[in-house]
Amino acid sequence: MRKRELDKFRKLLTEQRDQLVGNVKRAKQGDIHLDPDDFPDEIDTASSEVNLAFMGRLRERERGLLAKIEQALEKIEDGVYGECEGCGEEIGLKRLAARPVAELCIDCKSEQEKLERNLG
Repeated sequence: MRKRELDKFRKLLTEQRDQLVGNVKRAKQGDIHLDPDDFPDEIDTASSEVNLAFMGRLRERERGLLAKIEQALEKIEDGVYGECEGCGEEIGLKRLAARPVAELCIDCKSEQEKLERNLG
């Protein structure tokens, strides 16, 4: 991969990381805590609990994506960004443009998903 392409992906990944970190900071500032005395009935309480559960899942997904972004940035620094972890071949630029944290080429990813479907 050429230096210009690596620089483009480094910038894209850094921007995504900064956006996720900003989201986390905003979420912490507006953190919601349940106090049973704040809700007049069980429906309000249940609705709030569902919203909290959703926010928790969202934060967990963002944490996972943040870890993948950090790994991709490390791979850029180590000179191995864009190499498929399955077969060692180069991951296509179109795939990396669509998913900059991709670890597998499209063929290896398709095979992984096929195996997951058969096992699950």
